[in-house]
Amino acid sequence: MKPVLLRAALLASACLSVPAIAQEAAPPLAPPQMAGDTSDEAEDQGNTIIVTGTRVARSELDFANPVATITADAITESGRTNLADLLVQSPALIGSVTGNLTAGSNPDFGESGLDLLNLRNLGTDRTLVLVDGRRHVAALSGSAAVDINAIPTDLVEAVDVLTGGASAIYGADGVSGVVNFRLKHDFEGITARGQIGTSKYGDGDNVFGAITVGQNFSEGRGNIAVAYEYSKDQRVSDQARPFLRNPVAGGLFRNQADLLDDPNVPDLIYYNDVRYADSAPMGAVDVDFDYAADYEGNGKRYDRGFVLEESGGYTQGGSSTPIDGYQGDLFPGLERHLVNALAQYEFSDALTLFAEGKYVRTRSETLAQPTYDFYLFITPENPFMPQSIRDAIVPGAAAEWFEDPDTPDGVLVTRDNYDLGINTEQVTRETWRAVVGAKGRISPHATYEISYVYGETSGRILSRGNRLEAQWLAAVDAVEDPVTHKPVCRSSLDPEASAELKGCVPYNIFGYGVRDQAAVDFVTTDSLSRSKVTQHVVSGSVSGDTGAFLNLPGGPAGFAFGAEYRKESSSFDPDPLIADGLTWQGAVQAERGSFDVKELFGEINLPLLERKPLAHLLSLGSAFRYSDYSTIGSTTTWKVDSVYAPIPDISFRATYSQAVRAPNIGELFGPGSTAFNFIVDPCDTQETNNGTSYRAANCAALLNGLGVDPSTFSPSSTPQASLYTEGTASGNPDLQEETAKTWTAGVVLRPTFMPGFSLSADWYDIKIENAINTAEAQDLAQLCVDQPTIDNQFCGGITRDPATGYIVGFTVKPANVAQFRTAGLDLAVRYHLPTVALGTIDLSLTGNYLDWLEFVSSPGATVDSDKGEIYAPEYSATFDLTWTLEPVTINYGINWFSKTDRFTSEVLAGDPDYADPRYFRIKAKWEHDFQISYNFADRVDLYAGMQNIFDAKPDFEYSSYPVSGMGRYLYAGISMKLGPVF
Repeated sequence: MKPVLLRAALLASACLSVPAIAQEAAPPLAPPQMAGDTSDEAEDQGNTIIVTGTRVARSELDFANPVATITADAITESGRTNLADLLVQSPALIGSVTGNLTAGSNPDFGESGLDLLNLRNLGTDRTLVLVDGRRHVAALSGSAAVDINAIPTDLVEAVDVLTGGASAIYGADGVSGVVNFRLKHDFEGITARGQIGTSKYGDGDNVFGAITVGQNFSEGRGNIAVAYEYSKDQRVSDQARPFLRNPVAGGLFRNQADLLDDPNVPDLIYYNDVRYADSAPMGAVDVDFDYAADYEGNGKRYDRGFVLEESGGYTQGGSSTPIDGYQGDLFPGLERHLVNALAQYEFSDALTLFAEGKYVRTRSETLAQPTYDFYLFITPENPFMPQSIRDAIVPGAAAEWFEDPDTPDGVLVTRDNYDLGINTEQVTRETWRAVVGAKGRISPHATYEISYVYGETSGRILSRGNRLEAQWLAAVDAVEDPVTHKPVCRSSLDPEASAELKGCVPYNIFGYGVRDQAAVDFVTTDSLSRSKVTQHVVSGSVSGDTGAFLNLPGGPAGFAFGAEYRKESSSFDPDPLIADGLTWQGAVQAERGSFDVKELFGEINLPLLERKPLAHLLSLGSAFRYSDYSTIGSTTTWKVDSVYAPIPDISFRATYSQAVRAPNIGELFGPGSTAFNFIVDPCDTQETNNGTSYRAANCAALLNGLGVDPSTFSPSSTPQASLYTEGTASGNPDLQEETAKTWTAGVVLRPTFMPGFSLSADWYDIKIENAINTAEAQDLAQLCVDQPTIDNQFCGGITRDPATGYIVGFTVKPANVAQFRTAGLDLAVRYHLPTVALGTIDLSLTGNYLDWLEFVSSPGATVDSDKGEIYAPEYSATFDLTWTLEPVTINYGINWFSKTDRFTSEVLAGDPDYADPRYFRIKAKWEHDFQISYNFADRVDLYAGMQNIFDAKPDFEYSSYPVSGMGRYLYAGISMKLGPVF
């Protein structure tokens, strides 16, 4: 931490500046509809506000939860037109799903282009996203996660990030906290902003435009505003970055000089120009059935290159397919249209009607990877087969391989089908959201609010170029037509061939780009799947204080109570061809589910002392929520908190709470669908040292039980043992809620002798028990043998071949078996320094120390510590400095986090020589941003900036970690503020 603070001080002395992303020492204002107004006396004093995380109006000092706030100015000054790209820089949100994680081969089916927030690295479904304190409909069927692309960038007033006690105030899903987007209200006049940007590589172009028009009427009692926003980001291929292409790109693979595993020699070293052994875009042909390619598809001898033994099927150089092409896109193409309308009218103090409407249309497109085939059996009858290959066929080899004497002679072809087209996913999402309600004053000390929220997200998932499996197998099985002597599909000569094979066009797999386009059209199709998520929320609350009948020594008690009804439903309808498993994507089944919940809630704040000796402020607070779910029954959440300020300069705050998360629709009702995963067998002799202390003994017991010798078991060195495994993923209707216990404790310094300065430090501790965990297939295989015994719930999810012991299948589904825990320190420093001669300087430093991030897969299992691993750095910080000397504003920012571990602690504990020590750590993140703007007459701002000034690049083996693979990025824009519309 010291080097970071030193650099921050040096930058401050240089009077540079950046957009502020800061943790507020005092919580910011929240929109008035989140709770009732305060009393007239409090309004006159101007010391009572509404803050995110409470429905009770209170002093800004009298709030116990730490709240980090990103302001509208910070959003503009960052130059980022996508809110998620800015929010992920906040230490609390580093693990969010944005950028390259939503492009190429990374996202799951239907998830491309999504931006999902992950608070405290506890999962996107555990982060509750609100808009003006109200729930927002999810973007993905079966999930509760909100797509941040559906939030208008230019209409946001501020974004608040809250940890602790959120579920008692807002309901389930907020076990890790809340991210609340506060929109601009009571808008009058016209504002417009436009921006363009591009990377140093001339791609990743962004076009952004926004306009907001608002007008007051009836002497200010009414207001209506309409906002439109457009954004378009160009798709970026990973092949557009030289550091991600062969021969520059590389990774860590088994040291070929250490196959005997000398403990003094690293097991893994760096190799570049790495390729998938015995597979090629033009076909890798095995004529003697020894699992090693002999010929290229064009008939030339196959160059296997330098085979990397015991590495799971890789080679360096030669004819094989480079691994770099399988990433697909680095960033998705994304186009967004957002329309928002807001209106309200005050009939009297007792009645104000308000309404909001929103329509969002996003369209993402990303290219993933080509289809591929292992060991296609092709007979010499195929007229496309080069003569050199036909002449090299080994008689009887096929019959021996198939263990069938009637098998004709032939060859095995393994191929990466780039010339068939790259699998492309295009997702169009439409979001509708409406809010209507009423609020007003019941008495001088109480107000009410009732509202109804409707949200709907419909998705249209177009899988372009989806391969039809039956047609593909028929098309590659070509023979010569006995009449025309031209290549035809064998099925075309079979009168009993199935109807879907009618019109078959033969596909030439011997070579690259030599196929007939008609054959491509025959074996591919565009598959259309649809999804829909709907949300209904009806809520009513009363809030106020006891000033009419009870005043404590610190003033009247504040209270809020109310009720809420919420119904969520979700459906997913795959293309019939996909549902029937007739395409390369496997069988993805339809999903439907819904639940509703009825809730009662209450909150109270007790100002025990105020302006007393050694008690400038002392308050206690509490909140409670009772929920009755149609799926899991009743749950309770609660919170207690306290604030103590002995003098105005310092205050102490603390919270303790219980939060719950009910299982979402996908976790409960997801049907059994086909899933594919690469699985490295943890019982491979190369892997037994890379787990817990139980792994070796458990693997021995498991394999011995199948009659397989564990000392020679090595699927990674056996070509016929495919690492790409087909399995099944489903939901679990027996799930129950997970429960989190959270506490925070902190101090806030606002010295009166240093106006404009504040410092806050808050410790947080979150422990989730009975946590819902869906293990990935790779994790499932490891968890099976990393428990105290193999008599656990994970081993049943892995299927092994009883003859060979190889993993041949898996079944994954969620279960209430896990425990999560995270704890750390949030630090925020802010300083606003106006000067007469040098203008105004604003400094902000937000930092985090991660003390632990632990996962326990099941009761009694070994604790898995993720602290310091990817996306969970031990230290992280954002430093911002803004210098304004009218009409010029200069901003400078640094986003940093410490080095992270490339390998898990479990791997290195069992195998200290696993790799060269210089590769143990992934380099730290250092990203610098800059912006300068010029203001004309308080109406027009011209600005330009640069992100990633020093063109920092990702660490090898990664496309966007620890920094984005976009590279240096330049942008320029204009914003205008005009007067009233009429």
